[in-house]
Amino acid sequence: MRRRIPIAAMVAGLALVATACGDGGTTDEATAAAPEPTDEATAEASEPAAEPSAEGSEAPIERADADLVIWTDETRAPIVQEIGDEFGAENDLTVAVQQLDFGVIRDQLIQRGPVGEGPDIIIGAHDWLGQLVTNGAVAPLELGDAEGNFQEVAVEALSYEGVTYGLPYAVENVALFRNTALAPEAPADFQSMLDEGQALVDAGDADLPLALQVGEAGDVYHFYPIQTSFGSQIFRQNEDGSYNPDDLQIDNEGGIAFAEQLAEWGEAGLINPDVTFDIASEAFASGRAPYAITGPWNVPTFTDGGVEFVVEAIPSAGGEPSQPFVGVQGFMVSAYAENPLVANDFVLNYLGTEEVAQELYETGQRPPAFQSVFDEVSSDPIIAGFGEYGATGQPLPNIPAMNSVWGDYGNAQRDILLGNGEPATLVQDAAERIRAAIAGG
Repeated sequence: MRRRIPIAAMVAGLALVATACGDGGTTDEATAAAPEPTDEATAEASEPAAEPSAEGSEAPIERADADLVIWTDETRAPIVQEIGDEFGAENDLTVAVQQLDFGVIRDQLIQRGPVGEGPDIIIGAHDWLGQLVTNGAVAPLELGDAEGNFQEVAVEALSYEGVTYGLPYAVENVALFRNTALAPEAPADFQSMLDEGQALVDAGDADLPLALQVGEAGDVYHFYPIQTSFGSQIFRQNEDGSYNPDDLQIDNEGGIAFAEQLAEWGEAGLINPDVTFDIASEAFASGRAPYAITGPWNVPTFTDGGVEFVVEAIPSAGGEPSQPFVGVQGFMVSAYAENPLVANDFVLNYLGTEEVAQELYETGQRPPAFQSVFDEVSSDPIIAGFGEYGATGQPLPNIPAMNSVWGDYGNAQRDILLGNGEPATLVQDAAERIRAAIAGG
């Protein structure tokens, strides 16, 4: 589990942050490469290793000796093994579930698949698809009539250039967590939310007006709903919902307005660029922040903290509706599967059932992609809050060009918050570097 920071340490850290910001900060830290959001946004990616031989290791992993081999993470491994055992008994096959750190599954499949050491099936995130498909690592998956069982946005996310490559399992997005004791009413808009939060800080009732992680490399993922409310995207979407890598949007009129607003919030101290995941999580969980922007991976932490909260849409900052990125996790069949027919049968007919969708939800507590299961569990107001807001979101781009965005745009957002240049110039310079990187392949 993620490490908690004691509140005293958090406050001390924030004091140091304030000093750093007063000095104008530094761009050295901001030039560090940004991690891809799925790794950060997925709680399982940071879980401790239960099997040191595989978990957390980037060393080559050998395929287990079995007829059907599945690579998954710690959280989902027990239920997948249980289902695999049932499948194996019914079909006279051996099934092995190998437990890996979620963050290494994609690269290990690309490396080990071509040499015959990869699995037949993996669990993965939809934004891996561009890299997996361009490397020929995953096979198309024909959902057939089962497609209607899943949320449309989930199927769309696990498709690349019109072809579906995975069975959706869970849908996730960030939303606004509101401490109902500190902030009994939903804010009218983003600015009033920050102002109300700052009033609580000034009164000594909170340490942060808004718990929003930024960190050393910026955080394009968590800032995206704010950006979209200004009428800006990362890439323009085509009519079929796919993204056009040649039409970067971060420096359009809305993107510049967003940058200028970020600068004002940074100068006013309303959004602190050195608040990390740990600081933001601790502040809200301990009742020292009235609002937080984060995802379902933080629900257990906040619940354990004992705060009363609701999950709702992030209010608009720029006048247009805010739209979060929607991430989807699912099961994919390797292009190097030793028996693709068996692998497809297991994914579609065993993992793709309502019963398994329910069991997976109970295991991971993530909003299910299986529509009927989602409808059933959405009586939980937290699940409903994420689901209703996520339905307004946009799939996280799964095109390879997105890899060129995280670092430069995240660094630009952090520099803007720190006041390290003119907002428009910083975002325009980042856009030109990103376009050059995409053009260079």
